[in-house]
Amino acid sequence: MTRITRLFKKFVVASIGFTQTAARKFKTTEHTFIVFIAIIIGLLGGLGAVGIYYAIRFFSDVFWGSPDLDISYFASLSWYMKVITPTVAGFIVGLIIHFVAKEAKGHGVPEVMEAIALRNGIIRKRVAAAKLVASSLYIGGGGSVGREGPVIQIGSAIGSAIGQFFNVNSQRMKTFVACGAAAGIAAAFNAPIAGALFSLEIILGDFAVPKFSPIVIAAVTATVVSHTFLGDHTAFQVPEYHLVSAYELIPYALLGIFAGLVAWLFIKTLHSSEEFFDKFKYPIYVKTMVGGLIIGIIGCFIPHIYGVGYDTMDNALKGNLMGYTLLLLVFAKIFATSVSLGSGGSGGIFAPSLFIGTSAGGFFGVVVHSLFPEVTATPGAYALVGMGAVVAATTHAPITAILIIFEMTNDYNIILPLMISVTIGTIFRGKLMQESIYTIKLVAKGIDIFRGQDANVLRAVKVRSVMDIDIELMPEHMPFKEIIRKTLETPLHHFWVVNKDKQYIGAISLPGVRHILQEEEYLRDLVVAHDLVDMDVPVILADATLAEAMQLFGRYDVDLMPVIDGANAQKMIGQLRLRDVIEAYNNEIHRADISTELAHSVKLLDQTKTIDFIDGYTLAEVKCPRSFVGKTLRELPLRQEYKTQVILIKRTTEKNNEEAIVPTPTEQLQSEDQLVLVGPEKKIDALKNL
Repeated sequence: MTRITRLFKKFVVASIGFTQTAARKFKTTEHTFIVFIAIIIGLLGGLGAVGIYYAIRFFSDVFWGSPDLDISYFASLSWYMKVITPTVAGFIVGLIIHFVAKEAKGHGVPEVMEAIALRNGIIRKRVAAAKLVASSLYIGGGGSVGREGPVIQIGSAIGSAIGQFFNVNSQRMKTFVACGAAAGIAAAFNAPIAGALFSLEIILGDFAVPKFSPIVIAAVTATVVSHTFLGDHTAFQVPEYHLVSAYELIPYALLGIFAGLVAWLFIKTLHSSEEFFDKFKYPIYVKTMVGGLIIGIIGCFIPHIYGVGYDTMDNALKGNLMGYTLLLLVFAKIFATSVSLGSGGSGGIFAPSLFIGTSAGGFFGVVVHSLFPEVTATPGAYALVGMGAVVAATTHAPITAILIIFEMTNDYNIILPLMISVTIGTIFRGKLMQESIYTIKLVAKGIDIFRGQDANVLRAVKVRSVMDIDIELMPEHMPFKEIIRKTLETPLHHFWVVNKDKQYIGAISLPGVRHILQEEEYLRDLVVAHDLVDMDVPVILADATLAEAMQLFGRYDVDLMPVIDGANAQKMIGQLRLRDVIEAYNNEIHRADISTELAHSVKLLDQTKTIDFIDGYTLAEVKCPRSFVGKTLRELPLRQEYKTQVILIKRTTEKNNEEAIVPTPTEQLQSEDQLVLVGPEKKIDALKNL
């Protein structure tokens, strides 16, 4: 039995080794690999979107007795069924979240953004299945949420799983996650371009061309899958609307302000609901059950809030709802969605944002059209524009909102009013609060997506290590003629004026010198350097971080600053250029990328401790020898005696997290370090025996 077990283990190790070797060879053709994987992610992401569509219909049939639900059907149901059904659905969803995957809680997109920002796109493989079941069950059971957030998270989890299988680096991993997100939303809305832009605008926050291509490929592939199973049709059948008159742009601008206010209310209410339920230390399934009970009670009076609500949106877009009904639906949907997600339910906020925007725009249109019927369109046009404006203001994704409304309706006649309302709504909501509905949850947890790892790089580097110490100092009593001579002899545009103790006084610029040249000659003879200094040039301390320096560069619109030693009576010791900060930033990002790349490259070492690298050389992980502890790499005879290079140090932090460090000659080794080495196999074996 033992022999069979050993043979089986050898077979498994050999199989894994063969698969990963084949994967590494396949990855060498960069473009082919990326395109192929984007297509695979698009196919699987599209199938995920199709799967959740049919799963929602299945659970709707199980819970309500019909897969096709509308207001008239809900009206025919008994009150206790309206209350009990979402309560039971909430309880079951809570159990899934509690026992299977806590990431299935909430609306999905912040969790994907967090994975990209903090874990380089690593998402647990079970999340896709858990999210699909939990969200479809919750929506099918009446939860006031959408399916778009879940399909984004499902697609992202698929992209991450594929990236983990191929052991790709962090940049590829993030791209694959974004491909999955684009595939999900493209398939859900039949909107490939909007899906791609959503992924770039929200998930990555980066429109880089290398990332754009695979994301578009994944989105288009997913849309083809959706067409195959669900048909090629737009999400809404909207009458043809157009701009009635140029004067109508004014109410559309006001609609943008109204949409921004509604979006602000939605974000605040959802965030407050999450904070409220988080205060209670009951198990998640208790809170989701309570949330479902509240939804059931609301649904007894306003059944429009159950589920996604596409039928209600369709009626609003066609102008079939009264003004007071639309206004009631705005507040009812905001509250119902906030309770659904705040209590821990699983679903998205994109469809609720569409619902709220349609209702708000429709109400605004009813008011405007009743006041100015000759120069304004019918309420349906305002419902359509309001839909896009609230989505943009809520998600802070104006480009995506404009395109998704166009792709969902296939109507570009209303594009100008849409752009105006979307832009104004996004700006106005930004004035009321900085965070979007996606980022406010992360900021509450102390995660700042927009600063993220890139700003962490700047915060980790001091000005002292980047500043230029070769500077031209100008004594404060230098005569004007000497100043002229100095400016002609050097190509500099700024000169730093100091006193006899080299304490910084101010800066002299060439425009200031030219100004004095226009004065009378006798005045020029009286002027000294101190008279020309500009006191408004910002200064920075040598021990400040580059993040602080970038803030000063941006605030004062300068590209050069004097550096002073705060501990030594304001003595000027250097200058800092904007281009030097940018270069330092790029270098640190490059180092971080190398570190992450190497960390992925040595994942196999966890099982084998050695893998073949190139002919005659081995990549191996070795525990730091006791004789090496406390010494720097420069002090060790690794190259001379062992012909071996340390390419990575794996070190456990105080929080028990493992970090990969790209070593420098001055890196001091610690007792628990794991050294990743490249060298001849015999030499590495000798190091292991030290």
